[in-house]
Amino acid sequence: MKKIEIGHGSGGRLTRDLIEKVFLKHLNPAELTPLEDAAYITLKKHDTAITTDSYVVRPLFFPGGDIGKLAVCGTVNDLAVSGAVPRYLSIGFILEEGFPIGSLEDIAGSIHETAVNAGIKVVAGDTKVVEKGRCDGVYINTTGVGEIVRPLFLNNVSAGDAIIITGTIGDHGTAIAIARNEFDITSRIESDCAPLNGLLTSLFEIDGLKWMRDPTRGGVATVLAELSEAAALGVEIFEDKVPVREDVRFISDMLGYDPLYLANEGKAIVITSGESTNKILGIIKKHPLGQNASVIGHVTSKFKGVRLRTKIGGERLLDMMEEDMLPRIC
Repeated sequence: MKKIEIGHGSGGRLTRDLIEKVFLKHLNPAELTPLEDAAYITLKKHDTAITTDSYVVRPLFFPGGDIGKLAVCGTVNDLAVSGAVPRYLSIGFILEEGFPIGSLEDIAGSIHETAVNAGIKVVAGDTKVVEKGRCDGVYINTTGVGEIVRPLFLNNVSAGDAIIITGTIGDHGTAIAIARNEFDITSRIESDCAPLNGLLTSLFEIDGLKWMRDPTRGGVATVLAELSEAAALGVEIFEDKVPVREDVRFISDMLGYDPLYLANEGKAIVITSGESTNKILGIIKKHPLGQNASVIGHVTSKFKGVRLRTKIGGERLLDMMEEDMLPRIC
């Protein structure tokens, strides 16, 4: 068995072989067997958070990750920024006929490794196969289930709150752009793809935590524009406070990208009350994924929308991203 065949999606013997020889080989068989039509899960007395997402990233393998790692991290992070502890994950695969089994094994292994690191269990899955040319190798859909520990809603946000970003921005989007080999560029930039629950759950017990979001598609600027519109408040951020790697800034300038709109897969925007800002920032900075965290601005009632104070003292208005600078980045 070297390549995916149409029969691997038939539900028959070839499907069984694929499950046993690839997925059960790399994922935890104790959590997936006896391969019933539904997984039985146990949750404590907390309310439950559920999220779903789909992954069509191109290329499938990129510096710092692959579609498997991305699928786990993206789902875990959506739960964590919602104030939930990630517990269970289901994964569905859409496979293209002819896709190499070895590459699928690499993806499955990456899923397992990332899930173990994030402390989430893969308990259910599904596989479908489409004809060659009808899918770009592999698409993945996930559903994540978590236990809500600290409900976080937009109506918690108020004027005077501080805005923290947990690290440098634009790493993932830049890494994907370079990995596509559409430009004659070599770089050591890697995706920031990482599960954030270990970092973010440490903030759940702090009273001043207001709201969180992971700035994936559309980047930091789009998330802040959505926040401003939904909360009917203004947002002011400062360019010199936004952490951007020098190589990311250089390549973004060269390609005409704006790091504020580039996707991130291992960063979170954290809104805190003014009096809790230093405490929360200190906790974030102690974590390996938060060492470059920075307070980049604040929420205000003086105006609506998002304003960026530039390094030279000017002002720039930021809105939601209109067009996708980099399609299929996640």
